[in-house]
Amino acid sequence: MDVEDIVESELVTSMYQPIVELDTGRIVAYEALARGPVGSDLESPTALFAAAAERGMTADLDWLCRAAAVRGALAAGLGRETMLFVNVEPSTLRSPRPQRFDDLDALARSQLSIVVEVTERSVVNDPAALISTLGRIRAAGMGVAIDDLGAEPDSLVLLPFVAPDVTKLDLRLIQHAADGEISSIAGAVRADAERRGSWILAEGIETEAHLNRALVFGAQLGQGWMFGLPAPLPTDLERGRRRPGGSIIELARARPVVATPWELVADWPQRRNADKGHLKPMSHHVEQRAVDGPSRVVLSAFQDAAFFTPGTRHRYEELARRHALVGVVASGMTTAPGIGVRGGALESCHPMADEWTVTVVGPHDAAALIARKRTDVETDIDDEEVFEYVITHDRETVIAAARSLMQYLQPEQSPRPLSDRISEDGRSNAAPNR
Repeated sequence: MDVEDIVESELVTSMYQPIVELDTGRIVAYEALARGPVGSDLESPTALFAAAAERGMTADLDWLCRAAAVRGALAAGLGRETMLFVNVEPSTLRSPRPQRFDDLDALARSQLSIVVEVTERSVVNDPAALISTLGRIRAAGMGVAIDDLGAEPDSLVLLPFVAPDVTKLDLRLIQHAADGEISSIAGAVRADAERRGSWILAEGIETEAHLNRALVFGAQLGQGWMFGLPAPLPTDLERGRRRPGGSIIELARARPVVATPWELVADWPQRRNADKGHLKPMSHHVEQRAVDGPSRVVLSAFQDAAFFTPGTRHRYEELARRHALVGVVASGMTTAPGIGVRGGALESCHPMADEWTVTVVGPHDAAALIARKRTDVETDIDDEEVFEYVITHDRETVIAAARSLMQYLQPEQSPRPLSDRISEDGRSNAAPNR
């Protein structure tokens, strides 16, 4: 049996691993984990997704896995009080839902409480698609979780762009992280969760020591062999262990993404005016925030690609060598304007074509220059063009400005490998199934 047969005949099924409230031990959710046909060479999701990738069928398989997760939950009568976590492969964010799943999707939204899991690779692989997808997910009443946080050094700085309802800590943090690493990551994760009122979920809990480490991270939810292996959903769903009174997680509402960063500050009283010659050193000063320290996101808009000069390109290539995501948006900008630098092209008539923005977002800090050309002031000299501008360190404003720029970035030309949604045993591929 090959992957084409499996997809065409819809032979994928799901196993479900419980997620518990650590304070009470009650099951509050299940994560769906995909399986191919039992006994076949493609029963393992690792083998199944690898075969699909070879045939260019990753999106088809990913949608089929989502459908299998929902069908199993509906058949078991999961209901709305116990949440269903469903994984999404980053490389499929731009693929539309097959029409044959439309009725199933409507049924799922009316009868289930679904949390969609994405990874930090989703942000880097295709930021624009992720921003759009997150909007649709939340508009449909579903939640968002970021999976495997801490698996890569860049993951912390990407956290605010997903703004998850649930942050899932990678099992390696729970099982193997050194004390210094724990202190750094725990502080950033707890601060983010406190700011937004979100939940922290620790994966890979197998022992009391793992549980204690999860509590150090501030985790309220847990998942791992200590609480149960992946298995079919029980038809009675262990009702005695479930939390009464509805879902434990309050989901965030959809947040609109502004068309341009200037929309965020257009009515701020601290707006000032300066010509381009004076704005250049201000722009460089904001960029300097990313020269030292931890990994950051650096996103800028430079009106026209002609202003992304060789000197600027060199600076941004150096930044791209050190940071999670570096990108530039402008009229006529290419997909890859520099080594490691992501590009986003605007139409010449786009309102952002008159804006100049530099945003730098770190795990704990943020800064931005947001400026707009004054079209009522005419000059024939480029450096004498006059701009209204704001320099801000307000974290939420800077993140919103960077998210606005993200929606115009092109996908990564060579995406990273498949995400850990292909885990076989709830351990993010850390070990073979027992």
